[in-house]
Amino acid sequence: MSVIYLLISISIIVAIGFFIAFIRAVKTGQYDDDYTPSVRMLFDDELIQSKVKKPKTKSSTTL
Repeated sequence: MSVIYLLISISIIVAIGFFIAFIRAVKTGQYDDDYTPSVRMLFDDELIQSKVKKPKTKSSTTL
């Protein structure tokens, strides 16, 4: 039974360590995306063209 307490306490310490590392990475700008907004304007035309639907043609299926 004492092993369970040991494992739970170690897992909580590891989880706190990962949480502190995550908070530090967010505060230092690790997840800031500076590249995508500058490139997005180059691909806007392709996104707009892909959203335009092509006119439907009559299908030649007979019953």
